[in-house]
Parts: sequence; C-alpha cells; structure tokens
Amino acid sequence: MESLPRVFVGADQMHFTTSDGRKVIDGISSLWCVGAGHNRREINEAIKKQLDTLDYSTAFQFGNDRAFEAAQMIADLCPSDLNRVLFTNSGSEAVDTAMKVALAYHRARGEGHRTVFVGREKAYHGVGFGGMSVGGIPANRKAFGSALLPRVDHLRFPHDSVNHAYIHNAEPVWAEVQFNELMNELESRIIPLHDASNIAAVMVEPVQGSAGWYIPPKGYIKRLREMCDKHGILLIFDEVITGFGRMGTSFGADFYDVVPDMLTFAKCVTNGVQPLGGVVCREFLYDTIVSPSTANAATEHAIEFFHGYTYSGHPVACAAAVATLKLLKDEDLFASANKRGQYLSEALHAACTGLSHVVGIRTLGLAGAVELSSIPGLAGKRAYNVFVDCFAQGVLVRSAGENLVLCPPYVVSEAQIDEMVAVLAGAIKRAM
Repeated sequence: MESLPRVFVGADQMHFTTSDGRKVIDGISSLWCVGAGHNRREINEAIKKQLDTLDYSTAFQFGNDRAFEAAQMIADLCPSDLNRVLFTNSGSEAVDTAMKVALAYHRARGEGHRTVFVGREKAYHGVGFGGMSVGGIPANRKAFGSALLPRVDHLRFPHDSVNHAYIHNAEPVWAEVQFNELMNELESRIIPLHDASNIAAVMVEPVQGSAGWYIPPKGYIKRLREMCDKHGILLIFDEVITGFGRMGTSFGADFYDVVPDMLTFAKCVTNGVQPLGGVVCREFLYDTIVSPSTANAATEHAIEFFHGYTYSGHPVACAAAVATLKLLKDEDLFASANKRGQYLSEALHAACTGLSHVVGIRTLGLAGAVELSSIPGLAGKRAYNVFVDCFAQGVLVRSAGENLVLCPPYVVSEAQIDEMVAVLAGAIKRAM
C-alpha cells in the first residue's frame, strides 16, 4: 500500500475518483454501505439542514426529534413487534449492545445465570471484544484470544464446499441426513455441554457476509428459531450487512420469514455518509427490562438499562438516516436490488464458472462471491492479487480470504455489472 497508494479523493453515483485522476467503479458499495450510490443530494442537504438546526444534543436523559423520527422509520421496516430501537455508532457497538440487552433481559426476569453466548465458526460480528468472542473469524481470535469472553461456544460453519460449492441465487438444499446432523448440533453438543438454562442467546448473520458471502442451507434459519424457542434462548440476527435492501427485502429476517428477538443494523442505514448503528428489540424485551416491577425501575430516577454512548442517536446521523430511508423507499431500491441481484448472479456464474483456480461461486440477493483455490503457504494471496489487478483495471472488488466479492450499490446498471464481472473474470484468468 505504501509503494502503490490507493487513495480516493472523490465519489459520485457508482464511481470513485482516485488521487491520480482515474475513475473506479464501486463494486462493493464501499464496504456494503452505499446502497443508494455516492453523493446523493437528498442526503447531503438533510445533513446540512440539520447542522444549521440542531448540531448535537446529549442522549442521556434527553432525546431529539431526528432520533425519534429515524427510530420510527426503522421500526416500520422491521417485521412483527421488532419496534424498540437503541442507537449506536457502528455495527460493532450494536453487537455488544445486543449482548448486553440479552444479559439484562435474563437478569430482569430472574435468570441472571444465562450468560453463555453461541455464535458460528467464521462469523463476523465486529471488532468489539463481545463481537469478536461470539464471532468466529480465526485472525481475530488468534490476535486477541487471550482477552475474549470465556463463556462462548460456536456452531459449525454451515457451508458444504463439496455438494454446494456453486449457489445460483437460491438457498442450497442439503440432503436430509446432512442437514439434520448440522442442525442437531445445538441440542446434541452445545446444550448438553453448557445446559440450556445457562445460554443467553444465539447470534448469527442471516448470510455470513464478511467471511465471503456464505449462504446457509434452506430451512437453517427457521430451525434455529424453533430450537431457541424450545429452550428459552434469545435469537439475535446480525443484519449489519443484510439489512436495508441487500437481500432485496428490508432485512434478512424478511427474506427468511423468521422474526429474531433482536437484530443489529448499521452500514446502509445512512448510505455510509454518517456513522450510525443500532439494535432493534422485540416488545417483550423492552417491557421486561423497564418494567416497574424490576429493581432497576423501582424509582423514577433509576436507570433501567445502564448503557449508552455519547453519540447515540446523534441528530446529524439520524437526519442522514431519515433522508436515506426516504430515498430507498421513493426510488424503490429494495426492488432494484432484487432485480439487479438476479442479473449479477447470471453474469458471475456465466463468466467465472470453469475458470482456472475457481472452486466455487455463491450468489444471493445483490451480492456474489467467487472462491479461488489457495496458493500453498500463502492463504489469501491469489485473491488479493486479483483484487489489485481489478483495481488497476478500474473496478473495486473485495478480497475476503480466498474469495472475491461483488456487492454493488442498488443503483448499479446492467452495463456496469457486465463491466465489473468482465474485469473480475479477466483478472482471475491472469492470476497465477
């Protein structure tokens, strides 16, 4: 990076401008964030107006009108009774907040011993110590393992690289025996080890995005919901990547038709222009934690949930969210993501299937990953080389381990998808 700096100095719609004057297509929504494309006038003007009206106000003992407006718009998009919004500044903070809500809920109802969290192998839940603990990214655990939370376990990585290496815009259907073996792990290994009475929550990404767009088998998410209900365990969806249109729906919860007890969000909620994240909780969680019958809420001055951030519900960030959510609705961009996702899927599979080094392609919603074989002793090197080649050819892709990921803004055109895929395929052909 020092010898060949990659520096952006401008952005508009689907393109970045580099410091040396080149145009580069943003093929990854600038890390999954920019759903509506760059430099949207409506969002910029909302931020400017908010700065002239209320630049900042504390979130402790007070609220602000933009935070309430943004919270209502987010709740209106969520399924069922997911309607209580706690704002944070990022997805990492949202994950740690959700974990604290889970602990507070169990404690308020007299089951404070429920402190075990269950995540998944290769899951990514941000860079806070809670999120890294529940997450299953090996590099995080290698570097920071000595300080991770002790009472955490992990479900198996739900990907079959032999029978379902190629997934074409659909949930893979596993053989019944194989599927049941995967799903029974919670009840056959994890619950017997920790006992269900000690488990606070299971946290999963509807689709494992940061690891490389790994799609669970059909029925997996619903079965998790059923098992959590059976054992009184909360189910948390980390929707930082899948939320606000990436799946062609409001949330991954809608795509899978499963209502979690909490979901986390960030990224596309402000189109990436302001830091904002949060947790949406079901009504029963809120009612239990703030109930007057609990010790925390016994008096007017008491703090029901001892948690918060200086910038929670920041009025400028929330103004950006309000403008972004309105834009997503007015331009019907969730439907656009669904349509363009189908086109991306066809293009990726047509261009990259059968190329040297390609061992898998996975597409669902407006995202796709091409997985490459690894160079012995140099894990991730081949994919990184392809990423650098694509950037030199004017397309920004994401290398994640052995995967090359495309997840463009929802405003992408079919011609731009064709260009991105052609550049990616060409770079793969040149890879050694």
